[in-house]
Amino acid sequence: MSYTKKILEQAIAKNPHEPEFHQVMTEILSTLQPFVDSRPEYEKAGILERLTEPERVIMFRIPWVDDAGKMQVNKGYRVQFNSAIGPYKGGLRFHPSVCLSIVKFLGFEQIFKNSLTGQPIGGGKGGSDFDPKGKSEREVMAFCQSFMTELFRHIGANTDVPAGDIGVGGREIGFMYGQYRRLTNNIEGVLTGKGLAYGGSFVRAEATGYGLVYLVDEMLRHNGESFEGKTVIVSGSGNVAISATEKVQQLGGNVVAMSDSNGRIYDADGIDLDAVKEIKEVNRGRISDYKNYRPNAEYTEGKNVWDIKCDIALPCATQNELSGEDAKTLIRNGCFAVGEGANMPATLEAVEVFLKSKMMFAPGKAANAGGVATSSLEMSQNFMRTSWTFEKVDRKLKGIMADIYNNIATAAKEADCEGNFIVGANIAGFKKVADAMLQQGTV
Repeated sequence: MSYTKKILEQAIAKNPHEPEFHQVMTEILSTLQPFVDSRPEYEKAGILERLTEPERVIMFRIPWVDDAGKMQVNKGYRVQFNSAIGPYKGGLRFHPSVCLSIVKFLGFEQIFKNSLTGQPIGGGKGGSDFDPKGKSEREVMAFCQSFMTELFRHIGANTDVPAGDIGVGGREIGFMYGQYRRLTNNIEGVLTGKGLAYGGSFVRAEATGYGLVYLVDEMLRHNGESFEGKTVIVSGSGNVAISATEKVQQLGGNVVAMSDSNGRIYDADGIDLDAVKEIKEVNRGRISDYKNYRPNAEYTEGKNVWDIKCDIALPCATQNELSGEDAKTLIRNGCFAVGEGANMPATLEAVEVFLKSKMMFAPGKAANAGGVATSSLEMSQNFMRTSWTFEKVDRKLKGIMADIYNNIATAAKEADCEGNFIVGANIAGFKKVADAMLQQGTV
């Protein structure tokens, strides 16, 4: 049995009841198998055994008091997966679905994504099963302060620098940063995604969505295409989806659909992004409210966007939102390019469909790396006690995404898998981390 397959089977057996973690290990290790098995130094050093086991897993309770005066308790997690190339870096997710399997799933993926950025950052992830939806401002603050009261002892600017993710935006980052300062009497870049008034970076809010579109644009241009005049569908209506839609529109594409957990909107004339921003960022409402702004738009309860005809699809909502059947529907309807804005939004079956069809497919670990790349730029600004302009950060982000595309395309070609950017991304991300681990010995 090959080294890679043996370690995959062992890792799955050692971590029962963690299907999401199994999924990401299977996806990554299966594509790495020819590369890793041809290099015996990796097996000799136990690279995969160490890589599939987090360096540290922190689980804790989060007690907080709601507006009715009742004590509530949630679960909190921080998985510090790998620090071979730098401090742990990865978001905090507040959502009822958060569990150890999902945090490990996201954290393992984060190792390779962070490596691809070319920045000196390791992989980690965290969060809680707390749901900010429907909570008052005071309740969110009480929860965030309690969450940080435990987490603060495990993080630091040179140790672990969390950011936001689903359910954690600028408001939540602000509450947690304030609590960190209060507890440590220390002002440092321990969180990214901060407000501009206290150490945040321009473009950070837009970075994941912008970066997605920059990388997909590179992929399109290298294949004789562009966003100009193309019909685009975007799943989700949160920060990533909004920023991706904005950049697509700037590049001449027509985004006709967006969604949330309740349903989807379809606007053949093109999404009114100002309306979506007011609904989601100001009113914290549901996407169904879009019809109040554009009565001719169609809203469908309980439906996703994948059956809408398009040229390009950008899944930007959550993991496993795009199934194998959805992938087949996209292809039947003429879609020729997909870029993952969320973390592994396409299931393994969907990815297989995309690859067999030879369509252009940009996997999340490359396509949505813009957020963490800009977080690293925020860290650099914090260390230097300076602030760069929007234009400078945006220019750096665009350059990073172009480099990522070139690196994954080159790695895929060298592996005799030209055009398979999953293989390219996994090899390019893995090699840097594995070589760092070899050079540092048994740590």
